[in-house]
Amino acid sequence: SAGRDPQDVHLLAVTKGHPASAVEAAVSLGLREIGESRVQEAQAKRAACAGRGISWHMIGHLQRNKARVAASLFDTVQSLDSAALAVDLARHRGTHVAPLRVLIEVELTGLPGRTGTPPDDAAAVLEVVSGLAALEPAGLMTVAPPGPPEAAQLCFERLRELREALRQTQGIALDELSMGMSDDYEVAIAHGATVIRLGRALFGDRPGPG
Repeated sequence: SAGRDPQDVHLLAVTKGHPASAVEAAVSLGLREIGESRVQEAQAKRAACAGRGISWHMIGHLQRNKARVAASLFDTVQSLDSAALAVDLARHRGTHVAPLRVLIEVELTGLPGRTGTPPDDAAAVLEVVSGLAALEPAGLMTVAPPGPPEAAQLCFERLRELREALRQTQGIALDELSMGMSDDYEVAIAHGATVIRLGRALFGDRPGPG
C-alpha cells in the first residue's frame, strides 16, 4: 500500500517478556532478527538459542554500567543515546571482532521520562561514533508518542528529515530508520522505515508475573 519494496523493510521480532520458546518459534518461521530490551533477559535467551544464526538487537534503554556485557552480547544496539555510551561500547567491543552496529536513538516527543538524544545533539553523537573503529553507525531510531496516527506520522517525518540532514553534513549513509511498533508500523513504513519493531503483533500480550 505504501509503494515500498517489502525487501527494503526488516521485521525485528521483539521477544521482551516472552520465553525463549518465542524466539525459537520466530526462527522456525524464518525470522532471524530478534529484539530485546533488557541485557540479562537477552543473555539467557541467547544462551538458550545458541547456534540458530540469530542477529540480536538491543532496543531498550542501555545504562552505561551494562555496556561491557552489551558490547559483546548484541550485534546491533538501536538505543545509543549519548557519546559517553558510544565510547563505553567501543572500549568493551574492541577491534578483534566485527564492529558493533549502532543506531542513534532520537527523542522527538518531548514526553517526560523518554530516553534518547535530543535531535539537536544527534550530530555530535554521530561524530563521536564515526571516530570509533569498534562501532558502525548504521542509522537512527525513535519511538513515536502514543495516540492518533497523526502524532506518529509527524515523529517519523522528523526522523527521516534528520537523517537526510545528517547525511548532508556528515557524509554517512545512515541506511537504517528504525521506527514503528505494533500500533503504528503501517504509518512508519509509509514514511520510510527500514526496520519495524513488532512484539505484541507477533506474540500477543506479554505473560503476566507468575
